[in-house]
Amino acid sequence: MNVENWRLKIRRKHNELNSEDLSPVSLTRYSEFSGVKRKRDTLEIDENMSDNSSDFSKRANFSAITSNGINRNLNILNLKPTTTKKIVIKNLKSEPKLPDDFREQTWGKLQEAVLAIQNSRANEYSLEELYKAVENMCIHNMAHTLYNNLHVLIDNHVRRNIEQFLAESMDRFLFLKKMNETWQAHCRQMIMIRNIFLCLDRTYVLHNAQIASIWDMGLELFRQYIMANTLVQTRIVEGLLMLIEKERQGDTVDRTLLKSLLRMLTDLQIYEKAFEEKFLVATERLYAAEGQRLMQELDVPDYLAHVDKRLIEENERVYHYLDANTKPRLIHTVEKQLLTDHVTNILQKGLDGLLEENRLNDLSLLYSLFGRVKNGHTELCTAFNLYIKKRGRTIVIDPEKDKTMVQELLDFKDAMDNIVATCFNKNEKFSNSLKEAFENFINQRTNKPAELIAKFVDSKLRAGNKEATEEELERLLDKIMVLFRFIHGKDVFEAFYKKDLAKRLLVGKSASVDAEKSMLSKLKQECGGGFTSKLEGMFKDMELSKDINVAFKQHLSNTSQELSAIDMTVNILTMGYWPNYPLMNVVLPEEMVKFQEIFSKFYLSKHSGRKLTWQPTLGHCVLRAKFKLGMKELVVSLFQSLVLLLFNSHDELSFDYIKGATNIEDGELRRTLQSLACGRARVLNKIPKGRDVEDNDKFRFNNDFVNKLFRIKINQIQMKETTEEQKATEERVFQDRQYQIDAAIVRIMKMRKTLSHNLLISELYLQLKFPVKPADLKKRIESLIDRDYMERDKDNPNHYNYVA
Repeated sequence: MNVENWRLKIRRKHNELNSEDLSPVSLTRYSEFSGVKRKRDTLEIDENMSDNSSDFSKRANFSAITSNGINRNLNILNLKPTTTKKIVIKNLKSEPKLPDDFREQTWGKLQEAVLAIQNSRANEYSLEELYKAVENMCIHNMAHTLYNNLHVLIDNHVRRNIEQFLAESMDRFLFLKKMNETWQAHCRQMIMIRNIFLCLDRTYVLHNAQIASIWDMGLELFRQYIMANTLVQTRIVEGLLMLIEKERQGDTVDRTLLKSLLRMLTDLQIYEKAFEEKFLVATERLYAAEGQRLMQELDVPDYLAHVDKRLIEENERVYHYLDANTKPRLIHTVEKQLLTDHVTNILQKGLDGLLEENRLNDLSLLYSLFGRVKNGHTELCTAFNLYIKKRGRTIVIDPEKDKTMVQELLDFKDAMDNIVATCFNKNEKFSNSLKEAFENFINQRTNKPAELIAKFVDSKLRAGNKEATEEELERLLDKIMVLFRFIHGKDVFEAFYKKDLAKRLLVGKSASVDAEKSMLSKLKQECGGGFTSKLEGMFKDMELSKDINVAFKQHLSNTSQELSAIDMTVNILTMGYWPNYPLMNVVLPEEMVKFQEIFSKFYLSKHSGRKLTWQPTLGHCVLRAKFKLGMKELVVSLFQSLVLLLFNSHDELSFDYIKGATNIEDGELRRTLQSLACGRARVLNKIPKGRDVEDNDKFRFNNDFVNKLFRIKINQIQMKETTEEQKATEERVFQDRQYQIDAAIVRIMKMRKTLSHNLLISELYLQLKFPVKPADLKKRIESLIDRDYMERDKDNPNHYNYVA
């Protein structure tokens, strides 16, 4: 028979035994191989080994399961072939009888061991022997008595230990150290005692839910004598609060002691009731006083740093010794006393300064701390908005800052954007508030910001602008477009931008065609094609003019007319696209007049039905001038050219003569002579000398003129735009707005047929893209009624009817 069949036979026999009705008896073990004796278990094993297994020598392990569920191993060693073995396990005829003094002797041994542990003495019994003694008492139904006796021992010991803390004269710190030593000793003792009485814990206690485990018994007794004695508990809590207060004041304390005692309160389940509430009250009282005092003493950056430091310290306390469940209430208390109660004062006292000085680290900390406060970010966002409006208004309203307004606005916008991105975590609420604030203050001064932004763009797109590369110029235009979006009166910007663009294109002052077209594309994307249609038309005129000039030069080369060596370039401008320029009839040299006539015939022959009107105010020339030290080229306006050409035949001329010979308007002529005789490049000498041109002045060609450059640009002195030209541009904008209002009113009335005054005004505000006053709208309505586009309702004068 092989080993596997042998095991199956044993298993079948074992199952037969388990099916019998057996009653529990005491367990007796025998180590002999001939048999294993157990509680009413009988097991027989017959084995006939085959002849061919003569060399078989194995160890087999068998398991028999007794009626009380305990596994025992049967070890069979050196099984020899061709032999028969029988193992018989029989019931005891009677249970073994315990000695009469078994309980007293066993408990005495255990009591002595417990006392030795409690008194830190050596124990004469081995741990195995003590464990076996507890097991035997539990097996023989003495667990209840054993548990009660152990309870008495521990109770007496704890009671004696607590009595030493009732003396009031003990120093607080020594009291805490002594209490910690007692607690640590108690824990060690209870662990050792539980190890000995482990069988009691796992049998008797486990099957009696109303009885506390040995460890819980020790905790309950320790808690009972602390809770029962108000003095002991009060001194522990007050001592802990004293140590924590010292640490908050900067002193070094024993954190290990704090951690151990607070863990004791937690284990004893009195942490919240005995300590936490008092601790939070003390914390609130401390930080309330500290917050009031430091808000008066410290600047906002220092105060914020102190609050942040305090929060870090309190988090460390939770990490090192406080219970983790204390953290939410503790941090909330600190935040309330140092932040929540002072939000308004912090913002009023320090936000403007932080923003003004661009204190990024302090602003980041402010944002982080206010995020801990309910509605803290909302309060911060509101104060941020008010600062931007106040600071921006000082830039826009002050006329003395007009020259630097746009650059200051760009710098201010960059600074605020950087703060939102860096310090306010790109919070969308702050971004929207920033935009609203800029839109608010930039429109508090009607039309002026739009005008100055247009002029700023002009200064950056001029050929003389060498401040930036193309990439930097492109980024600058993007920033300018951000300011442009905030402007309500975009038509004002268009009027001034159009006027300046015309000058750049006609005089050739544009820095880059790509930059010009890029700006035009940005405006088109922002405002639509209707806004830029005229501007695009100006570029088309310039491109067509180039083709016309090429054709004209070819035409001249094919004619036999004798012409002076003048290289003339003509720009053909469509009247509707370009600004309106005042007509001025000046006296031109015969050579120029002849060129004009030839060009007019050439152009009108190709474009019949059109009319050419010459604009001398837009002309410019390059003159070759011979001075004593050599030839120079002078880049001048047409008016400057007409004046200088007079000196080809005269050495000295009076103001009146020049005026009569050129027919230039008086004010324009004075500015022209001033630029030639009083500027940096003085090609004329004024007699007498002075900065202003008077009626009796005389002018002489300056043959001694010296300049290191060969080509010299002499700028025309411009009349200040703050008077006539500005008013003229604003008047054109006003006229255009009236046309737009009229068109909008007619469009609405044509669609609605009948409408009340209030509803009509509301519709107009929705459609018009520029700021307008109700009084202006009312005037336009009255004008349309007078012109019979609409009429008042006869039954209800507050309603209007459309007249078809």
